[in-house]
Formats: sequence, C-alpha cells, structure tokens
Amino acid sequence: MTQHAPMARPSSSREPGRDLPDPLDPRPSPARLIGIDLARGCAVLGMYAVHVGPDPEAGGPLGFLMELAAGRSSALFAVLAGFTLVIITGRPRPRTGRAGRRAVARVVIRSVVLVVLGLALTALDTDVNVILAFYGLAFLIVLPLYRLSATRLAVVAAASALLLPQLLYVIRRSIDNGSWAETVIGGDPLARISGTDGFVELLFTGNYPVLTWMPFMIAGMAVARLDLRDARIRTRLALAGGALCLLGYGGSWLALRLVPSALGSIAAATHHPVVGSAWWSDRVVDLPDRAPAAWLLVAAPHSETTFSILGNTGVALVVMAVCLMVADRMPRLTRLAAPVAAIGTVALTAYVLQILAIGAVPLSDGTGSALLALLVFTAAAALLATLWTRRFRRGPLEHLLHRITGLGRHIK
Repeated sequence: MTQHAPMARPSSSREPGRDLPDPLDPRPSPARLIGIDLARGCAVLGMYAVHVGPDPEAGGPLGFLMELAAGRSSALFAVLAGFTLVIITGRPRPRTGRAGRRAVARVVIRSVVLVVLGLALTALDTDVNVILAFYGLAFLIVLPLYRLSATRLAVVAAASALLLPQLLYVIRRSIDNGSWAETVIGGDPLARISGTDGFVELLFTGNYPVLTWMPFMIAGMAVARLDLRDARIRTRLALAGGALCLLGYGGSWLALRLVPSALGSIAAATHHPVVGSAWWSDRVVDLPDRAPAAWLLVAAPHSETTFSILGNTGVALVVMAVCLMVADRMPRLTRLAAPVAAIGTVALTAYVLQILAIGAVPLSDGTGSALLALLVFTAAAALLATLWTRRFRRGPLEHLLHRITGLGRHIK
C-alpha cells in the first residue's frame, strides 16, 4: 500500500515532509517512515490471527494473544488508513490548487475501488468479515477533513468518538423497531448489485459500521500531521495512547461496576451468564439485536461504543509510537523486523491473498491446526513480501491501485 526502501534510520537533517514519498511522483524515494510500515505489518498479522488463528476460548497465553488481536488489529488498520489518506493529499501540508484536486480525485477513485473489491471478497462467503468496503466508504466520508491541522483533526476525532456511538445505538434501535431500513435497502442499487444490505450495512449494521469507524481514521489523519521524526512527539504519542487505553478500558470497567444492574442487563440480553470481561474482551459478549442502554458502557472490540473506540485507538497509537521508536533507535531490531515491515508495504495484497486462500482451502477448527495455519500464513506472507519488496516498489495490488488512481492526473 506504500513503497518500500532500505531499512535505515532517517536523518534528522531532512526537511519536514521529505521522509515520505510524493504519491504523484512515480520515482522511488530514498527514505520513508519505516515504523509506519512496521505498524501496518503488525495490523495485517493481527488480522491473520483473528481470521485463521486459534480460538481465544483455548485459554492460556495463546488464547490471550488471540484475544488481544481481536478488534484491535482492525482498529490499527483503520488508524493507518487515515495516515495514508494524509500522505496522498499532502503531508505535512495539504496540497492545494490543481495538485490538491488531483489528490482528492485519487482518494475518490481509491475509495470506489476498495468498496468494489471489498464487496467482491465478501461475495466469496468466507468466514472473514471483510473490512475493505467499509474502509473505502470511510475514506470517502472523511476526505473533506484533509485540510485540517493535527489539533483540529484530534478534536473532530474525539467529538466523533463521543457522539457517533450513541447515534449508531439510536439508529440500530430504530432499525429493530421499524421498517425504514428495508425501504432504503429496497431502493439501494448497491444492495441489488452486491446482494448485501448496501449502504445501510456499510454505515450502520455491518461488522465495521462506518459511523463508528470514522473516528479511527480521523485519529490517523491527526497523527500523520505530526513530525514523527521528533522523539518527543513520539513519546507524547505513546503517552496519549496509554491515556486513551486507560480511559476506554478502565472507564468501561468502572462504569460496568458502578452503574446498577449494568452487568445483569447485558448478561440477560446476550444470554451469557458471565460478562465481567466485557470491558476489554468480546469472548463472552455477542452484540444482541436489541441491546440495552447498558451496552454503551461496554468496551469490547466491535461493540461500537465510545469506550471501545477510545481504548482501541489508544492501542493503535501505542503500537504506532513503539514501531516508530524501534525504527529510529533500534537498527538491529529493525533489521530483524524487516519481514513484518515488508508485509506492511504490501498490506493490501497480503490481506486479499489471505482471504482468497481461506476461501480456497478449508481450515480446521482445532487449536493445533489453527496455530499451524497461522504460522504458515505468517511465514508465507513474510517470505513473499520480503522477496517482492527487494525488487519492486509496490505490491501487485498496490501497483494496480496506483495505476487506476493515476487517472486523477487528468484533473485540471
């Protein structure tokens, strides 16, 4: 999804904005933010763990690691998507004039391609909840914010995290209680073409509802506006991520125990006798069709609540900060992590090939078999990505996407 370059510590003498390539320039760039590729590779591997890895119900350290990946890897993926949007539209300063119009056109084309690709992968009917269509639509919706500063983007991200989950809760309840959604779906050409619930699913009822996944992307846009070569800013980013984790997961833990009957009403709605870990884990919590108001106090991944968004965003920021610190200060570890960064460089290709492989090869549900499958997927992705990025600037699908979005060059 972004270009690859030798694993070298960026020079502090570079001018601001020279650490990332101009996406409209086809020539290779001598340096890039390796830490971002490393974080993106971690996100892809985390999604592999969720899709083919052992069930968290297995328990023990392995189950715990699988549980950590659930929801948080896709949130990291979404935050990094916002980062990518700013790279395309101009970092550290947004492009203006014809260059700005061309960059906007590239994002619009990219959004449409990702929606189509996501729906096509969904049509394969695998067990994977494909994120790409939601991701593409979110790209399009947050695009008007690309000119905002880091501070303003952070404020918008915080406000959307506070308000949109409550709005989604109300909308989902109205869908349960009425028939307006069926009317919209019946007149939605996307629903007819794709065989899904179309925009209603993408915005409100799907596994990654755009309404509550936009805050992740906006947060990533804010991070991209920062000078991440500055060690102090990376430290602040890590501290901000830790604070969000505490506010999200800790706040949920506290609220579920202080609000009378909160845990009881959630247990009754989910038909689960034990929901004590709903403040961080979705292992014992399934989103009910008619969620009680107490559901808004949960921070489990994919619960689409304010607490969940805050906690998962915090995890994403910590991972990004750590990866950036490793790339800048630990050259030996960076070299060891080069295969993970290579996966991040070809993240779209790695993600799509994984889904195609899952659709083609039946996977066993046993813990041992699932762990073997995860190791095979990880090793294959690392090997192929490393070999590919030694010779090519972009992954196969990244190159194709770049060529298609290159149509934006014709904008006057």
